[in-house]
Amino acid sequence: MKRIFFYSVAACFFFALSCKSPERDCANFKTGTFTFETLLDGELVATTFTRNDTLEVDFFNGKADSSSVRWINDCEYIVKKLNPKSMSEEKALHMKIIATDGDFYTFEYSLVGETNKQRGTAKKTTN
Repeated sequence: MKRIFFYSVAACFFFALSCKSPERDCANFKTGTFTFETLLDGELVATTFTRNDTLEVDFFNGKADSSSVRWINDCEYIVKKLNPKSMSEEKALHMKIIATDGDFYTFEYSLVGETNKQRGTAKKTTN
């Protein structure tokens, strides 16, 4: 019985050592210029955006679009279009940085109040 207990404790100890929680240095990603790539209708497209504490400007297909930014905490913020062109653009997005790695961060996003979340990765290109 003691042998089983010892092996169980040892296995739990080694399992705990092997689990590494993701880095979350969110403060480094609050401001700057970033790029984000995604598949859109089977084609890889990129968007660039610049963000400060209260404003985010997206550049996509040669057009700029501005949104307000309201930080909830160091890793979560709400983004809302300043000049929505449709009812769907009037809905705010909840953004959450879930991991950081060097110049990259992984985030989850959804419409405010919705449970269906999407994920993406952005790269910081300038401060």
